[in-house]
Amino acid sequence: MGSLAADRLVSIRKAREELLTKGIVPAGLVDDMIIRSWQRSAERGIGMERGETRCTPRYDLMRRREINNTLLIRSQPVMENLYHEICGTSSMVLLADSEGVVLHSIGDPDFVDQAQKVYLKPGGIWSEGVNGTNAIGTALEEQAAVHVHSSEHYIDKNRFLSCSATPIFDPRGGILGALDVSGDYRAHQKHTMALVRLSAQIIENQMFAPEFPDDIVISFHLRPEFIGTLYEGIAVFSPDGRFIAANRSALLQLGLDRFRMVDQSFSSLFRLTLPKLMEQARIQPHPVQKLQLHSGPEVYGRVWPGTAISPVTFLPIAPPATLKTKPAGVAKGEGVLLEELDLGDRKMKAVIDKALRVVGHDIPIMIEGESGTGKELLARALHHAGPRRNGPFVPVNCASIPEGLIESELFGYQEGAFTGARRKGHMGKIREADNGTLFLDEIGEMPLHLQARLLRVLQDRMVSPLGSTGSHRVDLAVVCATNRRVRDAVAAGNFREDLYYRLNGLLVTLPSLRERDDRLLLSGKILETLAGPDRKVGISPDVLRIFEQHPWPGNIRQMHNVLRTAMALLGDRNEITINDLSEDFLEQAGCRGGDNDACRPSGNNGETGQALLADMEARLISSTLDRTGGNIAAAARMMGIGRNTLYRKMRDMGL
Repeated sequence: MGSLAADRLVSIRKAREELLTKGIVPAGLVDDMIIRSWQRSAERGIGMERGETRCTPRYDLMRRREINNTLLIRSQPVMENLYHEICGTSSMVLLADSEGVVLHSIGDPDFVDQAQKVYLKPGGIWSEGVNGTNAIGTALEEQAAVHVHSSEHYIDKNRFLSCSATPIFDPRGGILGALDVSGDYRAHQKHTMALVRLSAQIIENQMFAPEFPDDIVISFHLRPEFIGTLYEGIAVFSPDGRFIAANRSALLQLGLDRFRMVDQSFSSLFRLTLPKLMEQARIQPHPVQKLQLHSGPEVYGRVWPGTAISPVTFLPIAPPATLKTKPAGVAKGEGVLLEELDLGDRKMKAVIDKALRVVGHDIPIMIEGESGTGKELLARALHHAGPRRNGPFVPVNCASIPEGLIESELFGYQEGAFTGARRKGHMGKIREADNGTLFLDEIGEMPLHLQARLLRVLQDRMVSPLGSTGSHRVDLAVVCATNRRVRDAVAAGNFREDLYYRLNGLLVTLPSLRERDDRLLLSGKILETLAGPDRKVGISPDVLRIFEQHPWPGNIRQMHNVLRTAMALLGDRNEITINDLSEDFLEQAGCRGGDNDACRPSGNNGETGQALLADMEARLISSTLDRTGGNIAAAARMMGIGRNTLYRKMRDMGL
């Protein structure tokens, strides 16, 4: 840090002392918000030398996380993206509730250790009333974005920080909490505040999604190309035209603030009547329309009647509460919901979060992963999470169809197109997937000469059957999967580069089972499915230990087969033991020649088994709580138990 910057920090500290002793601060030295905060801190009797930094107890932190569950769900992926932009700068991203208590944080390990010394971590209380002038507390007090740099902090021990925070508002203008980036003041980046503001706006926009299922949502902007982007205005009106809610961009374009919007209505803002607008929306759903504001300018807007979720605007982060029961179109055995795939593994959660953010945006998804990791299962779950969930899910295995037939299977054919063709022709898998999802498994095995045809279909959304001169328009989502890197096939000249980038809108890689730390939870879920709702079957501690340490070369498919075979051997018993496992599986686990005794811990007895199971359960509860950020409801849901049961287990285990 230069001498001029160091001198300025000294001047700021002296100015703070002069404010407290003489009631004045040299003009232009610090922002007015900082001066007001210093004055509030002094009036509250906060000491500059030591302060009163506090951390809330763990049970209170869990309660706060539960209360703010929706905010956490919507914020965590945004925080991860924000951290990706600032990582390596000795910084961290924090989310606080409306009272300044930190709910969640993510940051550089070297800085996190230093920050924890002043309780800049989950549970830390950073309200102005406790910590004096600081970015989180002052942003909440001022209800505005604020940057607090080094000596601008009221308490001296916080001078090593440079913090940028902004409040997060709910759709009706209330404060939900604050988003903050804090770091070493010597490594402060000038663009940090802009990133924080942008991230908070993303969170605020997403908070509209669960709030207004029965109201009218209008997405608008002065320029039509900005509709469907972060910068669009979002305004919500009741069916009778009352102005209910708006995001920051909408208030800016309408010339309003959060306090004046409550007196407005659709007719006071727009020259077109609401019934007329709704009539136009019914005639042509979701067109971009011109709307004249009473204040003069014209804006371009889209109307979403009866739902607050725009498939373009909102990036779904987690399934809505209604997904506890399968929606229409998800038959038993047809697939699972994304909520059911998230059992707490960090890598799996990252895959689901990324994929969810592009569902509904017509962005093709490519899933890489070893054989048996559940690629088709994920593809089906993504289909049921998207706007085409009521349409068909059509899987095509490009490796299992003979090369001579794959063209006709995909694109279809007219009657008489070739010898042996069906009398009435064949629609083809692409047309079957119209208004739904086409899943191309083992896409890397598609013959090179057909890749150009597929590329044209994806670009034009038109498909021409073999032997036909006509074309058929299709509207579909595309998900493909592969157990090898398609990029390597591109480099080798076996896969078209233009098709690869057309299919690879988002690439996600499923972790192998041996990499997942939710293996035991997953085995329980599979067993629950195999046993059915009327039978409770457990797994012995010895088997759980083997499952935990097994390499699982066949991944989830292998685990499913192992448990299915064990269920067949179980008979009337209600616990799977080592004797129910195949010799081949035990040999893979390192049991010599299938010798079951070699798999048992020495001196094994009932007490040892119970102790092992209890230890596993304690570790499972702790890791699940860590993954959910201490959210009891989410942890209980992942573990398949009730919240009260989880609370009891935590108390009994001393967690």
